Amino acid sequence: MRGPVVVLGDTLLDRDVEGVVNRLCPDSPVPVLDETAATDRPGGAGLAAVFAAAQGAEVVLVTALADDAGGARLSALLAAAGVQVYPLALSGATPEKIRLRARGRVLLRHDRGGASGEPGQPSDEVLRVIAAASAVLVSDYGRGVARQPALREALAATRAPVVWDPHPRGPAAVPGVHLATPNESEVRELVPALPGASRLATASRGAQGLRRRWRAGAVAVTLGGDGALLCHAGSTPLVVPTPGSAEGDTCGAGDRFAAAASLALAQGALVSEAVQVAVAEASAYVAGGGVATVLPPSAPTVRARSAPGPRALQPAPRGGAVADRVGVAAVATLLGEVRAAGGTVVATGGCFDLLHAGHVATLEAARQLGDCLIVCLNSDASVAGLKGPDRPVQSEADRSRLLAALSCVDAVLIFDEPTPETALSWVRPDVWVKGGDYATGGGDASVTLPEAEVLRRWGGNTVVVPYLDGRSTTDLIVRTLAERTR
Repeated sequence: MRGPVVVLGDTLLDRDVEGVVNRLCPDSPVPVLDETAATDRPGGAGLAAVFAAAQGAEVVLVTALADDAGGARLSALLAAAGVQVYPLALSGATPEKIRLRARGRVLLRHDRGGASGEPGQPSDEVLRVIAAASAVLVSDYGRGVARQPALREALAATRAPVVWDPHPRGPAAVPGVHLATPNESEVRELVPALPGASRLATASRGAQGLRRRWRAGAVAVTLGGDGALLCHAGSTPLVVPTPGSAEGDTCGAGDRFAAAASLALAQGALVSEAVQVAVAEASAYVAGGGVATVLPPSAPTVRARSAPGPRALQPAPRGGAVADRVGVAAVATLLGEVRAAGGTVVATGGCFDLLHAGHVATLEAARQLGDCLIVCLNSDASVAGLKGPDRPVQSEADRSRLLAALSCVDAVLIFDEPTPETALSWVRPDVWVKGGDYATGGGDASVTLPEAEVLRRWGGNTVVVPYLDGRSTTDLIVRTLAERTR
């Protein structure tokens, strides 16, 4: 493959709540579910991207993330799965689908998040990555990303094979896609069936109608446990049966089918070959236990604290408790206020183990570059992994409290990973700041910060600000220990 596989579309936060039912509710004849476990995972386009990454491909996900705890959780889950997220801004809340289950059966699905928010404009970097893709999968869940005009223009212009997994509430595929992959129910909604027509006749008529309407190269209608029906040039469809019976949880099977077909096309397969591969992969996925068997281990996530009070777009002094400026809820509220006012979001990061004058100088300089400053703080586990078992000297609770008490800091976000990439993909700062001694000890302008590539995904900038010479947490610790041993 000459470039990454790009998955573009709407990402949801899916949650499976498992429990047991032993009684009915006393005030209503409904079962009471006693929760025993809950699992979060990316849904929609995010799940398709996870499937593709699990096959060893380099995967870029172009999706919209909201400024809320759900968006932060998705960012962490996707990063843990090896997916590079190129986020667009998303107004409103993260869409969530919660399945309440007992003994493997779904009792109720609870959807929340409200009406679709409006996705933001893609950056130039997003448009470049689409142009350089080896294949593009549009995973449309009807929430607006596939309707974004600049993205549609880029999809129409790319030379990569495009697979379009449609949604009845979504837009038409861009003209010329290589393969569209609706399921049976979607085909019936998009192309009304003739009365009395057989299942195969309905699927074939719908596929041919969509192929002509969308000027698509081919349309493959997925038929659940019976495989898929492929219509391309010519009047006779190709039926691809499943290699064996597959019973089990089919959640995500359509995403697995579309992801497998996209990977096969990226590797040069014919459309008919790609559909055969996709049928086999989707069947094996269902037979093997479904979505629970393919996701990475539970990912660490930036962690929520109490919600903040109102905040103006100006430096401190600010009202409210210091603790109210730490965590996902605090950052989400701050981001909403600053962006609604058209302000500039600035972020910086580090361990801040022993807060000293060098830190304060960097933070004060960073705060002057925009309308708020968010500090991405390495957790205790992250610091120990980077610095060794004797660090940190101070706990994350103490470090975050000290930072939040500074007049130049508006909010603090704690993250568990070695680098702040996951947190940055959610926060999407306009400016990322590092102290001038970073990597070189002298602020060499030729040094490229590791976060710069991440910031380019949404058009952000990285800068270096002056740092006070002679101030270093490690040096302070060494000097303190030396004095104690004299």
